[in-house]
Amino acid sequence: MAKSLNILIVALSLIAFSPLCLCSKAYGSGGYLFPQFYDHSCPKAQEIVQSIVAKAFAHDPRMPASLLRLHFHDCFVKGCDASILLDSSGTIISEKRSNPNRDSARGFELIEEIKQALEQACPETVSCADILALAARDSTVITGGPSWEVPLGRRDARGASLSGSNNDIPAPNNTFQTILTKFKRQGLNLVDLVSLSGSHTIGNSRCTSFRQRLYNQSGNGKPDLTLNQYYAYVLRKQCPKSGGDQNLFSLDFVTPFKFDNHYFKNLIMYKGLLSSDEILFTKNRESKELVKLYAENQEAFFEQFAKSMVKMGNISPLTGMRGEIRRICRRVNHAY
Repeated sequence: MAKSLNILIVALSLIAFSPLCLCSKAYGSGGYLFPQFYDHSCPKAQEIVQSIVAKAFAHDPRMPASLLRLHFHDCFVKGCDASILLDSSGTIISEKRSNPNRDSARGFELIEEIKQALEQACPETVSCADILALAARDSTVITGGPSWEVPLGRRDARGASLSGSNNDIPAPNNTFQTILTKFKRQGLNLVDLVSLSGSHTIGNSRCTSFRQRLYNQSGNGKPDLTLNQYYAYVLRKQCPKSGGDQNLFSLDFVTPFKFDNHYFKNLIMYKGLLSSDEILFTKNRESKELVKLYAENQEAFFEQFAKSMVKMGNISPLTGMRGEIRRICRRVNHAY
């Protein structure tokens, strides 16, 4: 009897930890997401996304960072529901018009290209929200970063929130506490904040996002003293006091197209481009220790980044019968 009971316990343990049960409870939702969601309804979904992201990267090395940013800016506004992709129409005011997204968010056409390919393979099956999550993972991997299983099963919102986009997405000049509060509102913590900020190991930022650090950080007409002064001198050449707002600068000037831990090494040298980057090292003891850890141990950064990406991807998704599966990502279905 005891032997039979032991066999039963082992069997139940195997079921509990088998890949089929790799479910992820979504924060702020009653639904579950799991990596195998499309295994039967659209078995080639992940392969299709990956191939199109790879093709885009070959033509535009900036694209992976743009796709990562789209997923981040989507999840922080009403959850991971692809609301960021909607154009303005009828009662919808697009999040593309918000301060964090206007003139900087990009990759929308590529998401539509992926969606079109998926619609041909499996009509009305794969959501735009899941495309964003998969494209973010594939963008990380293709630039040298970690991989992870993406929990799937999100559905798409039928609306957007311009005010949410303006207010909930951390801004380059926010204080450390303001940024941490914005993360905590999403169910994320300080460890998530530091590790996810590491996505700035790839990508660019505009002059207008950090000009204040170069010329007038505290309203006294003086530069930010936590910015390496020679680095500031170099930046001022292409980011003048006025004009050049859209001039682009690498967030990680050492390896701008490689996903690695140089971002954190830069912070220790006071060469973080954005104020919101450097304050991770200068304004909080716990975050400073994490910056030092990730600068010394890339594996630790990669491991935590993957965990935090899954956690962020679980923010308030629409599941079950809520929302819809858009046929075109930039508009809701009833707009046809």
